Amino acid sequence: MSTGMPLSALFDGLVADVPDCRVSDMTSDSRQVVPGGLFIACRGVHQHGLEYLPEALAAGAVAVAWEPEPGLAAPEAPKGVVVFPVDMLGEQLGMIADRFFAMPSSAISVTGITGTNGKTTTAWLLAQAMQHLSVNAAYMGTLGFGLMSAGVVPAALTTPGVISVHRRLRGMADAGAQFVAMEVSSHGLDQGRVDGMRFSTVAFTNLTREHLDYHATMAAYAEAKQRLFTDFKFKSAVINVANDFGRELADLLHKDVHLLTVSTDSAIPASLHAELLAIGADGLHVRFFDKHGEAELHSSLWGRFNVENLLVAAGILMVSGVTLNDAISALAKCDAPAGRMELLGGEASQPLVIIDFAHTPDALDKALTTVRDHCTGTIWCVFGCGGDRDQGKRSEMAEVVSRCADFAIVTDDNPRHENPEKIVADILQGFSSDARAEVVHDRAAAIGKAVASAAHGDVVFIAGKGAESYQLQGDLAHPFSDRDVASRALEEAA
Repeated sequence: MSTGMPLSALFDGLVADVPDCRVSDMTSDSRQVVPGGLFIACRGVHQHGLEYLPEALAAGAVAVAWEPEPGLAAPEAPKGVVVFPVDMLGEQLGMIADRFFAMPSSAISVTGITGTNGKTTTAWLLAQAMQHLSVNAAYMGTLGFGLMSAGVVPAALTTPGVISVHRRLRGMADAGAQFVAMEVSSHGLDQGRVDGMRFSTVAFTNLTREHLDYHATMAAYAEAKQRLFTDFKFKSAVINVANDFGRELADLLHKDVHLLTVSTDSAIPASLHAELLAIGADGLHVRFFDKHGEAELHSSLWGRFNVENLLVAAGILMVSGVTLNDAISALAKCDAPAGRMELLGGEASQPLVIIDFAHTPDALDKALTTVRDHCTGTIWCVFGCGGDRDQGKRSEMAEVVSRCADFAIVTDDNPRHENPEKIVADILQGFSSDARAEVVHDRAAAIGKAVASAAHGDVVFIAGKGAESYQLQGDLAHPFSDRDVASRALEEAA
């Protein structure tokens, strides 16, 4: 980790005549300021970082870099504290953090993965596979961050703030990581959270409806995803060209980039294809093939959609110098991440419970279609939709459940500041007139009722939260785990 840096070196070329001062750390979060640290105060969507200056100074900040804006007066600070303005500070944070943490993304091979669905599973599979190939691998994304050998530490955001990204990469590099599989969200790209990064490889999974509460239109959402391929330098790219947007991305790349295209549709030209041969209780049997040969994979993962995730992961391994056969051998040893088609119960008199993160219409459709492939009994689906998020997808989620499940229990899923009854009312509009659906707002009660109602041979599919350990209500994050609640319900059903 960094031992500090003079401000003159940190802001070289950005600010003239920076006062002589050495800082021990840098952060834009006043709660994370350490004695001797630099506090970064940028313009925000709702407020300016200077509003938290008193807390930063109380915590021991010795320097404050602040971003000017019309009508904002220069801050006053106690004697001995260096305060200086930096124009467009927010836009330059990535470069500044990269300097402070000694270019961490140059010290490790970093693969950035974007797409609506599959980022987490693909990145998790990739990090595991690299570890099986004797590469000291790390992961950063929805599940947290850290070396696979040491364990992943939970985190709040798929792509954290830009300073945290560089800080975590430096920590991984210092701990001996050679490779990082990193999820890159559209929010992260739009908000500059990966600015200053150097990627070895970038990858694209797919694009379907999501985050329209933030991006407003699919065009804006696609443009945010596209930035990973247009605004950064990288050596290799792996792109799923089974959809139109993937093909558009492939056409945008510079000719010097090593491009490997993938598709599960053999009718679409691609460097690497995958074909599902069989699906069963023990997982997937998949054939991979390119112009040089083929290899077959027996994976413990459930779900037709996971063929796509395995394919993208295999492509990344191959552009990293791994042969197809070695890539498939490594992927055969990999498990699904927690909360992604995670199986519980199914023994004796118990139903099978599946915990999954599916929270978009497309992901839910694919997941429930997979469940139908495996299930000969009744499918119960427990789901809801997040508050303060895209309202347009709520009825679409219900339409999917109405078509793909036998019974539905609509419940709360992170209502945040929105009225749960309003969210549920929006969802209910999508059910067909003959759908068997009921509402149980209490999520624990909803899960318990589904498990108690289902029989052996049935499946209870719990969608939306995956491995999350909280339920967001207002400004509070209440401890809550679908897995823990379902496990208790299964014990009672045994």
